[in-house]
Amino acid sequence: MTGDAAHDSEVSAFGLTNFRGINQQFGLYRSDRSRHLYIIGQTGAGKSGLLELFALSDIYHNQGYAIIDPHGDFAVDNMRFIPANRIKDVVYFNPADTAFPVGFNPMEVNDPNMKSNTSSEIIGVLKRMFGDSWGPRLEYILRYTILALLDYPNCTMLDITRMLTDKAFRKEVLSHCTDTVVLQFWNVEFASWNDKFAAEAVAPVLNKVGAFTANPIIRNIIGQPKSTFNIRKIMDEGKILVVNLSKGLIGEDNAGILGSFLVTKIQLAAMSRSDIEHIEDRRPFYLYVDEFQNFATDSFATILSEARKYGLNLTVANQYISQMQDTVRDAVFGNVGSMISFRVSADDAPILGKQFEPQFEPNDLLQMHNRHFIINMVIKGEKTPAFSATTLSLPSPQTEYLQEIVAHSREQYARPRDEVQEEIHQLLSKDSKPQSAPPQSQSIAKQWPIQGASRPILKPDAPKPNPASGGEEKGSTPPATSVATPPPSPDSSDTPKKKRTRSRSRNRNRSSQQGGKEGNGSNTPAPPRPRSDSNELRLR
Repeated sequence: MTGDAAHDSEVSAFGLTNFRGINQQFGLYRSDRSRHLYIIGQTGAGKSGLLELFALSDIYHNQGYAIIDPHGDFAVDNMRFIPANRIKDVVYFNPADTAFPVGFNPMEVNDPNMKSNTSSEIIGVLKRMFGDSWGPRLEYILRYTILALLDYPNCTMLDITRMLTDKAFRKEVLSHCTDTVVLQFWNVEFASWNDKFAAEAVAPVLNKVGAFTANPIIRNIIGQPKSTFNIRKIMDEGKILVVNLSKGLIGEDNAGILGSFLVTKIQLAAMSRSDIEHIEDRRPFYLYVDEFQNFATDSFATILSEARKYGLNLTVANQYISQMQDTVRDAVFGNVGSMISFRVSADDAPILGKQFEPQFEPNDLLQMHNRHFIINMVIKGEKTPAFSATTLSLPSPQTEYLQEIVAHSREQYARPRDEVQEEIHQLLSKDSKPQSAPPQSQSIAKQWPIQGASRPILKPDAPKPNPASGGEEKGSTPPATSVATPPPSPDSSDTPKKKRTRSRSRNRNRSSQQGGKEGNGSNTPAPPRPRSDSNELRLR
């Protein structure tokens, strides 16, 4: 049997009823888990233990699943239960293991039909991370940048900066682009912007993207052009992906951006299963996300509403309703089949109480002990009245292969840091051309490409041309600097032409009075002062 029929006999046991002293073990049918599960409760109430019970059931039933854990405890504890026969099924992604970074490229696209979705999801992640300073022009430029790069072989997030600042690299990227609209933007619209406007337009993009690509932990992971693990393959083959995003080790921002990209990639991998004709042939895959509000973009509603038909079953948990954006909250309450509430805050109790009426009131959600919960669950597709229960005790692992799992994942999915950094260096430098020397002209100050930096000045003691001989003074040494003395302006030239008609008679009188003094170089005009045009950030 395939599909739901093959899993109805497999129950994910996790609770013990406590109604009127009757203790009965129960769980969720796997077919009902495809309707998704939402868990809420305060810190220490029992959420993590419940998540571990569900994942333990998946281990014993040889199911594929992924864990995205922003704390690290759930991820590590789960691996302690993995038996010897499933060690090779595990992909352990731990960004804190900086000596052996795993490769994960959010911009890697295996199906050309998924380019538009990939672009939208990447923008969605960045928008969630930088929402307070997000703007329409920033999004507009970023979208066309990503769409162009997705046609370029081995592109990564690091190339976004190069695309906007390196003209030679941009030309190389566009030579691979096949989208007429994208080419129209770069070759016509972007090319028509003057340097000042272009610099102002791209600065916010560079600021946002540079905020995380500058971090070596993130750069060594997302800078690898080829992901070292294939999420679609993990899903189809029933393997295990454990992601340890401990905020205490890698930082909250890094955990948030990596987790968001991973959730996005899992969603896109699930959607790519549309190439499997029959829904029942799409192998169930379970996704556990603790503190999921840290990784949920606006498209999370799409995951909840459509993931079931792609075989992706979600179990998400968090502490407070207010942590969720309105769109995400509405999607959770509107689409999850089963809901479990541990002890919650006084602000959340009235909202959650409506989900468990009429059996329970909001005050009931405030009085529960640790590991006690109220559940409104689906049984064979039908909603049942809410009831109270306690979580089962998590057994101790009989054997532990944690070290073997970590070693295997390092060997199969990670690479030495020096090797990764060298590859990234080669990729970033192979298409870049060395910066040419500053132009040898008086307009050098205007063309100086570094904003806020000191413009080169023309030294006043530099050798001056002799207007009589047209050459340099004898014994003078050319300056070592690459900035040459600018040629005299037409007004100070030593040509026979006089400056102005108005001064001809005055010069003629002075010439007749001084006679032989003319031509001795004593009246050589000083070179003009450099122009004081404001600095401009110029794109290469």
